[in-house]
Amino acid sequence: MFLKFFPTPLLFLLLCSLSAILAENDADATRSTMEQFSGYPTQEPDSDSSFSVDTQGLQKQIDELSRFSDTPSPSVTRILYSKMDVFARRYIKNLMGLSGLSVREDAVGNIFGQWEGYEPELTAVATGSHIDAIPYSGKYDGVVGVLGAIEAINVLRRSGFKPRRSLEVILFTSEEPTRFGISCLGSRLLAGNEALMKSLETVVDSQNISFFDAARAAGYANDEEDLSSVFLKKGSYSAFVELHIEQGPILEEEGISIGIVTAIAAPASIKVDFEGNGGHAGAVLMPNRNDAGLAAAELALAVEKHVLESGSIDTVGTVGILDLHPGAINSIPSKSHLEIDTRDINEMRRNTVIEKTHQSAITIAKNRGVRLSEFKIINQDPPALSDKSITKAMEAASQELNLSHKLMISRAYHDSLFMARISPMGMIFIPCYKGYSHKPEEYASIEDIANGVKVLALTLTKLSLY
Repeated sequence: MFLKFFPTPLLFLLLCSLSAILAENDADATRSTMEQFSGYPTQEPDSDSSFSVDTQGLQKQIDELSRFSDTPSPSVTRILYSKMDVFARRYIKNLMGLSGLSVREDAVGNIFGQWEGYEPELTAVATGSHIDAIPYSGKYDGVVGVLGAIEAINVLRRSGFKPRRSLEVILFTSEEPTRFGISCLGSRLLAGNEALMKSLETVVDSQNISFFDAARAAGYANDEEDLSSVFLKKGSYSAFVELHIEQGPILEEEGISIGIVTAIAAPASIKVDFEGNGGHAGAVLMPNRNDAGLAAAELALAVEKHVLESGSIDTVGTVGILDLHPGAINSIPSKSHLEIDTRDINEMRRNTVIEKTHQSAITIAKNRGVRLSEFKIINQDPPALSDKSITKAMEAASQELNLSHKLMISRAYHDSLFMARISPMGMIFIPCYKGYSHKPEEYASIEDIANGVKVLALTLTKLSLY
């Protein structure tokens, strides 16, 4: 309408100038017009100019979350379904809401915060980790992957990016096995583990509190013992990416900013019980003893021997629990209990260690005159490989951000191990001080965390637009 007010010669010059501008900047003008019309950018944001992490706010959140603990600072203890765990969950749900995410929870307390994409019918891209903490641990394990994921969403919002595929932040229930002896409980159930669902009907903690009583006290389980509603179908997500501290020293020692995980080692857990005769520590002579404690000690050394025999640096074994009964200095142990962790990126090699350990337990029991009352494999999970398209996206993101990176394996297992059964998976590692983890000295600098958040954010854009 306004063009009628321009004289014909001036109108002609105006149209010519406009034509020249459009011809010179055809691609940019077309993209800009599409974005203005649709309301959505059609390309990734400029990571150099628009990827700004609120480091002060993120560090404050990490510090605030660490206060939800049953042990004093600098340690963190946050056990599944405890009061502090419930408070911490509320804190995370509040942050998700403040970031504009729609929040939901499932029957065991896995928490999901979704940013809906402009093609919501497409499968979403997910990211996240856990916030539960073993006794007297640190404040970064898992937490970086949850708070960092929320901040990555904030980074993308501030940059003006709008996702094509929806983006979802997941807080997984009980990655640590502290309360019920089950690691990655939430993600195992998401992956459809029916055997685990069945076993939860009878499992109890050290205080003889059942899983369902604990869950209901925390506001979950809804008075139903059928947890199949938690299960996700394979393909529920187009991709899953987890940001995590390395929990090892490699990145820090080599001065590298980002680790791109290509595989997660396969973990297995074993429980072993020996039973002997016991007796008075002074009255029973050495040749006459059937010492369950010494049987346990001998098996612990056998685990080390069999691991070293594998010939691979990737094979590891740990006797993390060794309990003696009756536990008195002047009493010969009549019972002993061991819990053994062994893992490897090669499943067959790890299983060989398990079999050798079993044979050693049988031989030790015979030689020492004690009874091997239990040798039980609690879990024997296969390794997980990262999806190549996701590792390529993470590599490209690191390069665009001018951050040094390397391909590496994860010897610690994570919720990603089980998310790999649902969707393509990848992990981003950042350095941590001396590789410390699971203790109060655990530390990651806010600069390294910010680098991880940026790589995560840029990776999410690539996966969302795919």
